[in-house]
Amino acid sequence: MSDDERDERHVRRGKPVRDEGYVTAEAALVIPALVLFTGALLWGLMAACAQIQCVDAARAGARAAARSETPAAVDAVARGAAPRGARVAQSRKGDLVQVRVIAAAPGPAALALTLRGEATALAEDTVGR
Repeated sequence: MSDDERDERHVRRGKPVRDEGYVTAEAALVIPALVLFTGALLWGLMAACAQIQCVDAARAGARAAARSETPAAVDAVARGAAPRGARVAQSRKGDLVQVRVIAAAPGPAALALTLRGEATALAEDTVGR
């Protein structure tokens, strides 16, 4: 490469171009921000999946309770569909059975979030009375 070509490459509009290092500085700022953003997206996705599991577990438990299954069987059905460490509560008010599933969102404790799922069903032993 001749000296003229090198000079043309480093001069724009009559001023010398000094952008060596800008790309490195921009990358040093952007890459950690992208990593944090990706982590936040993944945490949100995991929390949404756990919320759906809580709702599904409550529905499964309410169906089992509506069939007049034992409280232990209802608890087992709900815990089988719930996220790990979930609490299951059952109640009955008149003709209705209700199951609640409460779990902590997965991820770091700093992002603690309580997830809830609740379902109510008509008890089958009351149908036709």
